[in-house]
Amino acid sequence: MKNLIIKNSSELVTCKGDAPKRGKEMSDIGIIKNGAIVVEDGIIVAVGTTEEILSKYDEKNYKLIDASNKAVLPGFIDSHTHLIFGGYRADEFSWRLRGDTYMSIMEKGGGITNSVRATRAESLENLVEIGRKRLHKMLKFGVTTVEGKSGYGLDLDTEVKQLEAMKILNSEEAIDIVSTFLGPHSVLPEYKGKEDEFIDFMINDVLPVVKEKDLAEFADIFCEKNVFSIEQSRKFLKAAKAMGLKLKIHADEIVQLGGAELAAELGAVSADHLLQASDKGIQDMAKAGVICSLLPITAFSLKEEYARGRYMIDNNCAVALATDLNPGSCFSNSIPLLIAISAIQMKLSIEEIITALTINAAVAVGRADSVGSLEVGKKADIIILEYPSINFLPYHVGVNIVETVVKNGEIIS
Repeated sequence: MKNLIIKNSSELVTCKGDAPKRGKEMSDIGIIKNGAIVVEDGIIVAVGTTEEILSKYDEKNYKLIDASNKAVLPGFIDSHTHLIFGGYRADEFSWRLRGDTYMSIMEKGGGITNSVRATRAESLENLVEIGRKRLHKMLKFGVTTVEGKSGYGLDLDTEVKQLEAMKILNSEEAIDIVSTFLGPHSVLPEYKGKEDEFIDFMINDVLPVVKEKDLAEFADIFCEKNVFSIEQSRKFLKAAKAMGLKLKIHADEIVQLGGAELAAELGAVSADHLLQASDKGIQDMAKAGVICSLLPITAFSLKEEYARGRYMIDNNCAVALATDLNPGSCFSNSIPLLIAISAIQMKLSIEEIITALTINAAVAVGRADSVGSLEVGKKADIIILEYPSINFLPYHVGVNIVETVVKNGEIIS
């Protein structure tokens, strides 16, 4: 039954308003005390106080959820993940704990290359089932929309196979999946010194197939020292844009290369990581309306300094937060850990964190017209916490406090 009333919420967090929210706007999350929400056929039709709602709607016609002493929020959106991959790299994690750097592991043949070998070896059916298990775990954290990237094939067949797995899962699972083609994710040993040739291969041989099969909405590239240069990234992203794909970019993660500035120049929807983004790059992104997608669990896992989220918000950027689930630098999809790090280490307020995980993340995946806030006309993607206030999200450190997940008006967890 997709007709539902949730009533008596101690805090109903709407996140209503223009999207994305920038700077100080990120603190405005539109809380309604003793709030209620009405859902019909999976779509939100009314939002207000419980008194207002029950004066207009007959409870007998709806499934009821009494959210007394509970906070109600939009479903979380994880706007940067690599959820489809084969194999694991636990040994490399141990090497990093002993002092090896992410780049040094890549240079001796580890890193993404290992995940490429394992992913190429998996069948489409196996990748679908692996992804399905990960989606079910995400759902329990309150994630109702997720972005997923390819990038562990670095060839035609496996890149297509990863994207096909996501397309199948999007049709079969409750969570909505937004697919991103990340063919230029790394440089295999056979392409060292021939990166331009590899970019041409991705543009001429892989991008047209991805487009023809309608396998991705976004294109992305790992713009980084010893991976792909600014010039190579510009060439690839401009070609992807010409084919109708929206743009994302892995930017300024390890070295201040100018990826943030490139994102602004090309009108990318988001620039992601940004640990080393320059002041100018941050200013350019603010002016261009690029979403700054920050991935603090990755920095935590790599023992790196965090991206300057506080500075970005104070300089009128629109910030999103995401897990970066992947087999190498961040084998975690933990929304509670993400919230804790963002609050304690990055000095973001809980209101800013919620905005970054809902309406701003919705913009980052091109879904702000349908999800990311609890407003009339949007999908009823809703989570209910077991506690009465959003302040319990960072306070109950690293613990999942999502009690109920509603997707398209149906209780699914």
